[in-house]
Amino acid sequence: MDLALYRLETARQCIVSAKALIEISDYKGAANRSYYAVFHCMRSVLALRCIDFSKHSAVAAYFRKEYVKTGIFDAAMSDIISEAFDIRSDSDYNDYFVLSKKEVEEQVSDSQYFYEKAEAYVLKQIEDSRKKRASDAGMTQETADVQPDRNS
Repeated sequence: MDLALYRLETARQCIVSAKALIEISDYKGAANRSYYAVFHCMRSVLALRCIDFSKHSAVAAYFRKEYVKTGIFDAAMSDIISEAFDIRSDSDYNDYFVLSKKEVEEQVSDSQYFYEKAEAYVLKQIEDSRKKRASDAGMTQETADVQPDRNS
């Protein structure tokens, strides 16, 4: 759970960086950061199942298969992944790739949308898990919230 939250925070920081890079007209840098925001969001969701991959394409493929095709996330999420990856690849590896301010602002907006959806999902999964643990232990949620830390 901590890893999922850490990755969400990393994604949030990438969005903040992307917005700052737009302000200094570094559109390629902003595209890179907005792609990584989406990537870290996907990895945050996967962390809930203790799943990770070394290749970006494997992360995206698994996310699409397990979360988009099953309806957990809407199909627009898959489009955002593709667009962000393509623009990031072009801006990082194509010397003559030109990205307009409007295009990168749209990408950052899409990454913000992706982040908000991923964050809501991760936080709900964590809360549901907490409630289940409390229920399994025979506690009410209020009791679970005030239990002392036995590791102290």
